[in-house]
Amino acid sequence: MNDINSILEHPLFVKTASIFILFIIIYIVVSLLKKGVSRVTKDNSSKYKFRKLVSFLGYVLFAIGLMFIFNTSFSGVGTALGVAGAGIAFALQEVIVSIAGYIAIFTGRFYKVGDRIKLGSVKGDVVDIGLLRTTLMEIGDWVNGDLYNGKIVRVANSFLFKDPVYNYSGDFPFLWDEFTVPIKTHCDHKFAKQTFEGILKEVVGDFSNQSQVAWDKMIGEYSIENAKVQPMVTMIFDENWITFTLRYVVDFKMRRTTKSVLSDKILTAINSSDGKLEVASTAFEITAFPK
Repeated sequence: MNDINSILEHPLFVKTASIFILFIIIYIVVSLLKKGVSRVTKDNSSKYKFRKLVSFLGYVLFAIGLMFIFNTSFSGVGTALGVAGAGIAFALQEVIVSIAGYIAIFTGRFYKVGDRIKLGSVKGDVVDIGLLRTTLMEIGDWVNGDLYNGKIVRVANSFLFKDPVYNYSGDFPFLWDEFTVPIKTHCDHKFAKQTFEGILKEVVGDFSNQSQVAWDKMIGEYSIENAKVQPMVTMIFDENWITFTLRYVVDFKMRRTTKSVLSDKILTAINSSDGKLEVASTAFEITAFPK
């Protein structure tokens, strides 16, 4: 009986039991809070943010609890902890930098869940931001266009300090896009430009007005020029054909769909122009045959 009491009263057993009880309590509280938010709100974004906040607070509380449990022994092992801490920091430098990257992501507004970003050679939508890694639903690769290919990519947060971060949907969630239409030189270029401008206004006009508001806010925050957000059509010509360039803003997830709609309407307009517009192509014209 005395042996059992001595074991139960031993400082190591007391601290181990305290850590276990602390873990169980925090785990139960965090789990209940995560389940509770699913019943209270139906918004996926709010659920995700609350769950991440609860998990982070759980880690913080557990760390504070450990400090409180081992508080009495810190003074005696200060030097040993300093030496050991230096070794641990060297061995886990990638982990430490990833945690620093996690803090920088939120404090520096590099990106958030739902943004479309490019980290190094990986491009995709952010689906989760963990303490050590950012999870992306990858786009592109063997799939043409900005469409999902089905791969889930996890990138260490330390990558934030090594290469540039490209955000396609940060403060200005729209992109400029453009494509060219070659028209034969004998066609009515004024009619062509008027037709293309009308199609752009029909398809992306309302969206351009919305993006103008967001761009005006960008101008107030950053030192950038007041670029033209409204759709525009420019042209150049050479000895082969007239090239019209259609430039417009588009939602970062709708580039391919918008270009398809524009292409359909432009081709329909060309075919119904009664010969005023003809698509140009590379061709060889034989003017005479050798005798």
